[in-house]
Amino acid sequence: MITVDYLLTSLIVVLIPGTGVIFTVSAGLFLGWRASVHAAIGCTAGIVPHLLASILGLAAVLHMSATAFQTLKFAGVAYLFYLAWATWRDQGMLRLDRPSDVTGRRLMLRSFLVNILNPKLSIFFLAFMPQFVPAQVESALAHLLLLSAVFMGMTFVVFIVYGVLASGVRRYVLESPRVLALMRNVFAAAFAGLGARLAFESR
Repeated sequence: MITVDYLLTSLIVVLIPGTGVIFTVSAGLFLGWRASVHAAIGCTAGIVPHLLASILGLAAVLHMSATAFQTLKFAGVAYLFYLAWATWRDQGMLRLDRPSDVTGRRLMLRSFLVNILNPKLSIFFLAFMPQFVPAQVESALAHLLLLSAVFMGMTFVVFIVYGVLASGVRRYVLESPRVLALMRNVFAAAFAGLGARLAFESR
């Protein structure tokens, strides 16, 4: 059974601006609403391995193994810094001169990597999900899978809303080179900031 507490808690978690939200919003703002949908798909897919790892208990390995955690963490840090550099240089995802080069598949892959390379997600789900499994439930695994499906669905919808809202002001941003340059710098700084925060996080 899905409780109201779980829905409200999950909604708050999903609404908090993080790496996935920033990536989806930037895609919608610079490339349009279709790009934000592709980014939302990739970001949602990127949490699947973390959810499965938590359900199967593999997240405990990351929690106990400093080497495994640090390896995945710094891969994520490096990728976030790459996104910051690419955004600042107006290349990759946010390149506007040749938008046809930025395919939906490439956006989904990049947004997938944004979430898959964050080891904190596995540990978060390991601590978060079990709290909402009733003691009297017949199959804890089935209930965890249901909770995961609801969380993924909520993530997908919220990210699309963020992206579509961003794409709604896209025309005003693109009409002003000064605003466009400012937004690029803001997103570059956001990616760099998230990378720095992840670098200094511990288990």
